[in-house]
Amino acid sequence: MGEAERTMTHDRDGAVQPGAFDDLDRVIEESHRAVDAFAKGDPEPLKALYSHEADVSIANPFGPPVRGWEEAAQTMDRAATYYRDGRAIGFERMAGFATPGLAYVVEMEHFEAKMGGSEAITPVTLRVTTVLRPEGGTWKVVHRHADPISATRPADSVIER
Repeated sequence: MGEAERTMTHDRDGAVQPGAFDDLDRVIEESHRAVDAFAKGDPEPLKALYSHEADVSIANPFGPPVRGWEEAAQTMDRAATYYRDGRAIGFERMAGFATPGLAYVVEMEHFEAKMGGSEAITPVTLRVTTVLRPEGGTWKVVHRHADPISATRPADSVIER
């Protein structure tokens, strides 16, 4: 998180919690390593960052949003089977903000992988919004939305056909 976001960290009594954002930064870095593993077909590092509560949700490019830990885990497992032999290339932070009870990060994720049955390494860019909250002494992902929209599109691109 940037310095402006860090200044917002206060507990219920108004006291600053200096370690909270360091931990958030660490979890975001872990999520970047998890994307690298995901591009290789391994969903476990990403799954480890998620809350296991009933309100967790995920919306990925391969299907409708799901809610609940079991559905989210199945969705990540299925999506990871679409990638292999890949690697993360980079992450562009577009926005982010945190309070003591909730944080979000908006990033462009860039990676490459063999997808589906193809033997060609294909570049992928996803627009990702991740929402986190503190649980069990660390930040956990409670929602992740990822889609391949990385350029301006015409209005009719949202029409179901």
